[in-house]
Amino acid sequence: MRSRPVLAVALGLLLLVAGCGDQHRNVRPAAAPAPTTTAPEPAHTPSPRPVPTTKPKPRLRPKPKTLPAGLRKATGVRAVALTFDDGPDPTWTPRVLNQLRANKVKATFCVVGTQVRKHPELVARIVREGHQLCNHSWHHDVDLGRRPVADIRADLVRTNQAITKAVPGAKVPFYRQPGGRWTPEVVQVAKELGMRSLHWTVDPQDWAKPTSGVISGRIRSASRPGAVVLMHDGGGDRSRTLGAVPQVIGDLKRRFGIAPPR
Repeated sequence: MRSRPVLAVALGLLLLVAGCGDQHRNVRPAAAPAPTTTAPEPAHTPSPRPVPTTKPKPRLRPKPKTLPAGLRKATGVRAVALTFDDGPDPTWTPRVLNQLRANKVKATFCVVGTQVRKHPELVARIVREGHQLCNHSWHHDVDLGRRPVADIRADLVRTNQAITKAVPGAKVPFYRQPGGRWTPEVVQVAKELGMRSLHWTVDPQDWAKPTSGVISGRIRSASRPGAVVLMHDGGGDRSRTLGAVPQVIGDLKRRFGIAPPR
């Protein structure tokens, strides 16, 4: 009779195990998470480079057709003035100064600012030996008179500052426009800065490098009492001008006398 309860217990265990097995077979595996896709980064577009803005150059006034009023073109006395432009030059200015000193003659030197900055000792010698200074612009800008008034003023002031730096307290009574391209504006600015505008009446065109004889002959034939003679001690080879200076000084000194403009 004991076999029946044992058999019943065994049968119950068998059914329980079978049920458990069915439960495991019926359990569905959890769904795998859907793969995440990362959106591609947008292509990097470089920002456009800033376009440099260039300030438009101011339009120049028309070229002058006549000389404006207010130019000094005579010494005011019988004596003739010798003027030398475009220096100081380390080769030619000392030689011109030597000839002037040997002949006891005073002249006017129209100096360029960039040359003054390079050779301040020559400006000091010009003043020390009793010659006169004249502002001839910062870098010989022939169109300076056609530029805005503010530009003209800045140019002339800069040149005067270079001169006074070379020779503190130096007087600059005159301004001369490069190329003789005068305008009323540049004359007015020079006047406001305490300078008179110095032109010329005799131009032997020594800048074109004719012979020394041609230079002296042109000056001799064109000179009159009170004339202002234009020559150059800078801006290139001035050997022909230098060769003409003794003859020019001898002739003008004998006929009229030589003195700077006042």
